[in-house]
Amino acid sequence: MSLNFSGEQRSAFLKALGTETLDILVIGGGITGAGIALDARTRGMSTGLIEMQDYAAGTSSRSTKLIHGGLRYLKQLEFKLVAEVGKERAIVYENAPHVTTPEWMLLPIIEGGTYGKLATSVGLLVYDFLAGVTKQERRVMLSLDATLKKEPLLRKDKLKGGGYYVEYRTDDARLTIEVMKEAVRRGVKAVNYAKANELLYDNGRLIGVRVQDQLSGEIVDIKAKKIVNAAGPWVDTIRDIDGSKQGKRLHLTKGVHLVFDQSRFPLNQAIYFDTPDGRMVFAIPREGKTYIGTTDTNYTGDIVHPRMTIEDRDYIIRAANFMFPTLNLTPADMESSWSGLRPLIHEDGKSPSELSRKDEIFVAPSGLITIAGGKLTGYRKMAERIVNLVATQLQTEEGRSTFPVCTTASIVLSGGDTGGSRGYSQFVQDKIAYGKSIGLTGAAADVLVRRYGSNVDRVFELYKLHDKEAKQYAIPGEWFASLLYSIEAEMVATPHDFFIRRTGALYFNIEALQRWKQPVTAYMAERFGWSASETDTHVETLERHIRDAVVPLSAESK
Repeated sequence: MSLNFSGEQRSAFLKALGTETLDILVIGGGITGAGIALDARTRGMSTGLIEMQDYAAGTSSRSTKLIHGGLRYLKQLEFKLVAEVGKERAIVYENAPHVTTPEWMLLPIIEGGTYGKLATSVGLLVYDFLAGVTKQERRVMLSLDATLKKEPLLRKDKLKGGGYYVEYRTDDARLTIEVMKEAVRRGVKAVNYAKANELLYDNGRLIGVRVQDQLSGEIVDIKAKKIVNAAGPWVDTIRDIDGSKQGKRLHLTKGVHLVFDQSRFPLNQAIYFDTPDGRMVFAIPREGKTYIGTTDTNYTGDIVHPRMTIEDRDYIIRAANFMFPTLNLTPADMESSWSGLRPLIHEDGKSPSELSRKDEIFVAPSGLITIAGGKLTGYRKMAERIVNLVATQLQTEEGRSTFPVCTTASIVLSGGDTGGSRGYSQFVQDKIAYGKSIGLTGAAADVLVRRYGSNVDRVFELYKLHDKEAKQYAIPGEWFASLLYSIEAEMVATPHDFFIRRTGALYFNIEALQRWKQPVTAYMAERFGWSASETDTHVETLERHIRDAVVPLSAESK
């Protein structure tokens, strides 16, 4: 089945959703919603999905960008959670090796720190057992010298050694997009910038959603037998509309990450370390940058636009200088940042770091099904639990025949047809060689191959077909090909969709964003037929995102 997921067809897709009664409508286009849509469709359910912003615009593009088992949850004795998400890492890696890669993580053992030598050794051993890691990825305990050889920047006083174990690094936004693309390829109707304004009822039973297109203002009523609220930080907003927010509720916490150029923070090795106040922080090298985070603070502000504060920034810089004292980082060294919200389940008396990351399902009297909490790594199992529930309800209430069991563990995601994890390295080499043969630099070809996986063939094709047009708009060929592909196959509708969630440029290549934002916006304005006012709005929105990534909230008035 071909992929029909064009940003130019958004309005038509939304109208089409209003012409039928779906088996299931998912509210929320983050990783959880995308996973539910894919699972439901593969079991034969007619499935729709709406997202009020862009896909992954909320929590699913603002995580620590790790598919990890959650070593810190061992400390909270959440063995089942660690085991489940630990095993899920390998599944995601096998099905999408282009957006997931093993990352050896170094846990320094510091005198007086959270983890001593024995606790680290036993903890990592239990972690490996619960996560079911392969023999070659089992933890190794390192001496002081071996630890410093792995990462010379570490503080040398009080350092006793280290634990060395495997996590998996991911591009969270692109993982979400690839899940969504695979769902759409299989028949899911998904639309971004489509907000659930009202819920529709028949004798007290939820039967649909009144949706407003956030770009055109158009209103469409979408009917469905089952409606799933997978809106992340907004699930309680939907429950409020339904009148069913009773008992357990969300507890939002904010996590901030800072990005530094490798010339200023030349980290060799991913590090997971504890700070003087006992929190745990990641520092991870990626694409010529080092990012470090995260904070974990209670949050009650604007859910759509969480911001880095001066306190957030300074806390992380202090943590970095504590563990890597020769760096002497200052706020001026920071290139970019991101701030995300964790939609956790509230527990009285617990601090943000103590709150469970387990997911929970709530079924309202109206029939609204809500899933809240959870982790990026566990998205597939969360989706399985929701779709199992929907299948049972449809069989009981509608007399439907039995639905198949979940098969998403073996479904290769969009872009993941690279010969599996074992064949991925050779796939990358072959595709880079081809990219160079058509005129790309090795570095540019490498970026495209790793970003798009097996979909890179279409990107290469667009590069060859539109060389003259790229020059006409003064956009480098590789960027122009990415833009064309993002519009036709990834429902890009705005410049910030492209620069933030499809390419990650705001975080990891802000210099390129600044250089190409004007011609990219000009091309999109012409292609989408924007008015001068609409173009100005998109320009202002992108500029706000750039400012938010660089300027702390409390510093704006100074």
